[in-house]
Amino acid sequence: MTDAAHRLLWTIVALVLVAGGATTLVVSFGVPPGGGPDAAVLGDGLLDAWRLATPWSTLAATVAGLLTALTGQRLLAREVRRPGRALRGTLSRPGNRPGRTRLAADLLTRALERDLTAHPAVRAARVVLTGTPPHPDVWIRMDLTADAGAVAVREHVHTAVSRFAVTAGCRPAHLDVTARITPGRP
Repeated sequence: MTDAAHRLLWTIVALVLVAGGATTLVVSFGVPPGGGPDAAVLGDGLLDAWRLATPWSTLAATVAGLLTALTGQRLLAREVRRPGRALRGTLSRPGNRPGRTRLAADLLTRALERDLTAHPAVRAARVVLTGTPPHPDVWIRMDLTADAGAVAVREHVHTAVSRFAVTAGCRPAHLDVTARITPGRP
């Protein structure tokens, strides 16, 4: 079921709940508009049960009507409200064939970490993404070997982040790279 069909279904359910709750409230407080004071809304059997349970029947109908109307109103408010322009965890692709893909941020960070650790001078990498998907902030912390060349590592990081930006469709708004040299293994 598409998002639009889902919204339409729950909007209809919410409207039915609001109408049912409002009708119950109107009936519990007296005569519905356009009806006579002696007109029965319920059948004879239900009318006798209603009169037998008075005053609790009116209270029960009022509470049921309020709860049903409130539930319908809350559901309707949630379905009518549109999400914000930038959805967290959603990547958008404009162009001739636009679309959206939901992708967990941890999948992107693991892919970038794996790409960064492909260089022999990088022992470990930790990546954190924050912010909105089109332009997230990227925080990278790397552990390097003692013999790592600064220029080679810088080029590798630049290539990996560029590849990440093209693949994920997210150009980093802010890139912070922290590199520390760890002592060699004995």
